[in-house]
Amino acid sequence: MNRKLKTLLLPALAAAVMLATLAGAPVPGVHASPAATNLTGAGATFPYPLYSKWFDMYHQATGIEINYQSIGSGGGIQQLKNGTVDFGASDAPLTDAKLKEMPRRVFHYPTVAGAVVLAYNLPSLKEPLHLTSDVVAGIYMGKITTWNDKRIAAVNPGIELPAAPILPVHRSDGSGTSYIFTTYLSAVNGPWKEMVGANTSVSWPAGIGGKGNEGVSGLVRQTQGAIGYVELAYAKQNHLPVAHVRNRSGQFIEPTLASTTAAAEGASPLLAKDVRTPIVNSPAAAAYPICGLTYILIYQDQKDPGKGHALAGFLRWAMQEGQEVAATLDYARLPQAVVKVNEGNLGKITVAGKPLLADR
Repeated sequence: MNRKLKTLLLPALAAAVMLATLAGAPVPGVHASPAATNLTGAGATFPYPLYSKWFDMYHQATGIEINYQSIGSGGGIQQLKNGTVDFGASDAPLTDAKLKEMPRRVFHYPTVAGAVVLAYNLPSLKEPLHLTSDVVAGIYMGKITTWNDKRIAAVNPGIELPAAPILPVHRSDGSGTSYIFTTYLSAVNGPWKEMVGANTSVSWPAGIGGKGNEGVSGLVRQTQGAIGYVELAYAKQNHLPVAHVRNRSGQFIEPTLASTTAAAEGASPLLAKDVRTPIVNSPAAAAYPICGLTYILIYQDQKDPGKGHALAGFLRWAMQEGQEVAATLDYARLPQAVVKVNEGNLGKITVAGKPLLADR
């Protein structure tokens, strides 16, 4: 390179690297020290297909390794509380009461929206199964026990349903996917709300349990007559058909990227005020009714400056480059209003009580 040109360019490059480092952003061709900035996380299985891809992409871009244990939302929250991970992941946001139980203030960072689908194993059906909220609640309360029940037949005219027993499959572990599913049923079915309610773990009236989205989808795939709720990517990976569910507008909606996006966008004004707002049972005409956001949970005040910067850098990347690849695995990108909330919270992260950027 010409000496004069090199003299002009080097200060500019140094300044760019410094600014990007302060912002926590990856710099092309400049890699962070893995020993200083590797991160550990644990929690939700719901977003794991996407997170696995994200973490690999981010490692290639920055050199930062993110070791993530897909153990369920309940486990992720507990590990964050115990201080054994740098971040937790959950599809069930912490309530005000749960937030008070944490050692320090916790920030919720929504990452994407996803659909909780009802996957089933009925080889004789050639058309998509249609389900209503009352039928879904009836199945999981043990009140609808055979596939040719008149209540299922009524919303599937012209389809010959087998006279076979229904095996409802649910999660056996503390699960954000269960939280989204039971929040939906509590919103649309009075008896369910009164008898079972909404939580990461509930007392299931009927069915058998599987661990993680992997366990539920595996049981459905292996058992003829089974039905189970899983994140859309798991149903696709296991080649399982999924039910079209009647939404608030009376339409039977297929769970797709578009119908998930419609649910997230429809809740955008409420999410801008509180990102913990559920997005189930959306009033949007094209929305699939059983959708939810998934969250990365971190402490506002970070004890380790290196890890604090690494977390901030990854979360900023997830709001930008990460959103661009979400659709490849059928997760819906965040509404822009939620991205703005996340970006605002990134600026509130502290280290030992001081603003994160002040330590460099």
